[in-house]
Order: sequence, then C-alpha cells, then structure tokens
Amino acid sequence: MRGRAMIGLVALVGLALLIYLLADVLLPFVAGLALAYLLDPIADRLERLGLGRLTASLLILAMFVIGLVVALLLVVPLAANQISALIATLPGMVSRLQGILADRAGPLLQRVGGADVLTDLQSQVGTLVGQGGTWFLAFLKSLWSGSQAIISIASLLVVTPVVAFYLLVDWDRMVAAVDGWVPPRHRPVVRRLGWEIDGAVTGFVRGQTLVCLILGTFYAVGLFFVGLNFGVLIGLIAGFLTFIPYVGTLTGFLLSAGVALAQFWPDSDWLHIGLTIGVFVVGQFLEGNIISPKLVGESVGLHPVWLMFALLAFGSLFGFVGLLLAVPVAASIGVLVRFVLERYLQSPLYHADSPVLLSNSVVSKPDR
Repeated sequence: MRGRAMIGLVALVGLALLIYLLADVLLPFVAGLALAYLLDPIADRLERLGLGRLTASLLILAMFVIGLVVALLLVVPLAANQISALIATLPGMVSRLQGILADRAGPLLQRVGGADVLTDLQSQVGTLVGQGGTWFLAFLKSLWSGSQAIISIASLLVVTPVVAFYLLVDWDRMVAAVDGWVPPRHRPVVRRLGWEIDGAVTGFVRGQTLVCLILGTFYAVGLFFVGLNFGVLIGLIAGFLTFIPYVGTLTGFLLSAGVALAQFWPDSDWLHIGLTIGVFVVGQFLEGNIISPKLVGESVGLHPVWLMFALLAFGSLFGFVGLLLAVPVAASIGVLVRFVLERYLQSPLYHADSPVLLSNSVVSKPDR
C-alpha cells in the first residue's frame, strides 16, 4: 500500500509539472477535452434518437461553432467599443466621484480628522484608480501583443473543435477502455467514485454556465434600460464572473454603483441610482432562490470557499489551463475526501471498543 501511494504521489507531481511546463501548448487540447465532456450527453441523446455517433458529433460541433461565431460577431464589437469608451471616460468619472466625496463626506471627515484627511483620501483614491487603469491597459496590451498570443488564439479557435470532435466520437470507447484497466475487484468502488465525480462536475459546470448566461443577459438588459453608461459591458462582466460564487454580483454591483453615481448624481434624485442597485438586488434574489437551486442544486458538493480557492490557485499556477482544470480537480478531491472520511467512520479505528489508556490507567474527565 505504501509503495502504491508513493507511485501515485510521484505520478501526480509529474503530471502537475508537465501541465505547468506545457500550459500554453495544452490549452487547445484541454479546452477540446472540456468541450467534448460537456457535449457528450447531447451526443448520447441524439444516438438514442437514431443518429450515428459520427453524425451526431458532426451536427453538435457544427451547431456549437456556428453559435460561437455568431456570439463573437455580436458581443465582441460591442464589448470592444464599450471598453474603449470606458477607458476614455475613466478620468472624468474619477474626478466626478471625488467631487461627490468632497461635497457629501468632506465636512464629516474634516470634523473627525482635520482638513488634511479629505485631501489625503482624494489623493489616495485618485492614485489607486490611476494604477488600476494603468494595470488594466497593460493587461489588455499583453493579451493582444506578441506572436505567442496570436498563435495561442489561433490554435484555440482551430485546434479545439478538431480535438473536441475526435474525443466526442470516441468518448464511450475511451471510458470503456479506462474501466477495463481497473482491477475487477476494485471496479465497483472506482465506478461509484467516478459517478460521484461526474455528477459533481456536470451538475456544477453545466448548471453554472446556464446561470452565468441568464444572469449576464439579465444584468446587461436591465442596466441598458436603466440608461447606465457601459451597462451592457458591466452586465456581461458580472454574468461571466458569476462562475465564481458571489464575485460576479459584487463586482458588477460596485462597478455599476460607481458609474451610476458619476453619471446620475444629483440630477436624477437617486431614481436611476436606485434602479441600478435594484437590478442587482433582483438578480441576486433570482439567482439565490430560483435560478441556482433549479439549475445547479446543492448536491454537487462544491463549497463556494473551496471552489474560489481552487480557481484562484490553479489559475495562478497554470493560467487558463488551470481555470479549466480547477472545477474537475476540486470536485474529485472533494469526492475522494468524503470517501476516505466515510471509510474512516466505518473502520475499527473509529469504533474502537477499548478505552484510551495512558500510563496503564483509564483517562477520565477532570473535575471542574
């Protein structure tokens, strides 16, 4: 058992090192694997309707590529225009917010900490926003500059559908081959763990993807009708970040509240500011009480804190490949930990009948 554990540990370390060294090369292949995994139930359903596996895979990939291209043609130009406009108007909005802060909070801050407190706070806010804008511009420039980025984007758009197609065609055979590698005496346990991991991953990824699409659309449309500048962009950002629990709503709320204050105060008597906040209040209510319970449920076994840690840790170590691997790895670790805990609670070590001895005497509870 100890030798098997050492072999498994060495294999995991080697795999992690390989992913770290080949993250840029592995991206289209990992993305293709994830895409085939997500689309496999649709292929199975089409097979039950009478289509062959090859025909079903071709039809699914063709529809997916067409939908992706249409979405990119509609969303990317709009997002690019709003991003450029946001960058151009950011200094003016910051000055506007600083003016509101000086008008409303200035007298209170001066009474509490003196005249220099307000000046220092305005200076720190301006510096912070300026640094954030500089970092954002540098980040955007790094995404689009250099041949490596162009090669990565091209490989992602070209190689990923090809990889997904071949994996989707051979998915059932690959699963059967892996199942055949497991020793027969261990197959019931391994299959049970595999089903639990698959249920956790599919329940979260497919459900949370629909949640992101629904909330992103709701926020974008709601902020657009409120009349908020960059409302569509903020709504899409909030919907995309909803994949990380609570991060999307909080980010969208802070961005929209800041833009609403700079845009509407004090001309609209808080009406539009209240409507902007109301969009996120309604969205959070729908997500927590209707959308997430229906689409994701509570049986996936992924705690929000554990999921956020996995996404941040894997994203920091392995980049975008790590983000794709974070959810399945986190779900797998959660299932394995629960399995080990279940075995421990059923073991003689937990249900020992003999009292705990210390120096040949029974340890008793001390008197208080």
